Amino acid sequence: MSATLHPIELTSGIILGDEVYRTIGAAILDGRLAPGERLRDTDLAQQLGTSRTPVREALQRLERFGLVEIAVGRYTRVSVPDEKLRADTGAFTAYFMGNALRLALHHASDAQLAELVELADAVVAASAEADPLALFERSTDLFVQVTRATGNTVFIGVIREASLAIQRNLRGWVPFMASPIERAASYTQLRDAIAHRDADEAERLLRYLHSVA
Repeated sequence: MSATLHPIELTSGIILGDEVYRTIGAAILDGRLAPGERLRDTDLAQQLGTSRTPVREALQRLERFGLVEIAVGRYTRVSVPDEKLRADTGAFTAYFMGNALRLALHHASDAQLAELVELADAVVAASAEADPLALFERSTDLFVQVTRATGNTVFIGVIREASLAIQRNLRGWVPFMASPIERAASYTQLRDAIAHRDADEAERLLRYLHSVA
């Protein structure tokens, strides 16, 4: 393992297991832990200044969403995204976010709705600029807040676990990012559906934008 991770400094309210998960996941996202790289819990624990237990738990959590591969007794390594993993992640994201958006529009407060509309405006602006990476990032900002606005602890918990995989597997993946650019006008319609709490239309547009209608 070539990457050097910094020791974790816990502050009040921070759970060690969550911080180990976040730290290892961030290193996978930014490439410090490269695709295919072997991961040894003893090395990771030493670098992070923890015991092996939270490291093992973090690796198991990362495996559930495909960021890590574990072959018991043989190896643990960072996964290498292939087309199937990316396609599966894209379908999961589009369907999950469609459901989350529907739920959020039924339950969001007026203040939360105003924030969603503001974030949707940023998505519309990115789509108008035909910048796939900016569009992906602004869409991520929107749907983080959409999930919070559901008020549903299960939805929030699932996306907290899945968010690292979504970012790693879909950021820069052309099939997920290019087709929405071709449908830029639909983002304005999505923004308006959100503003009017039209859950049926918002969900339909989101799935259309990502070709899972």
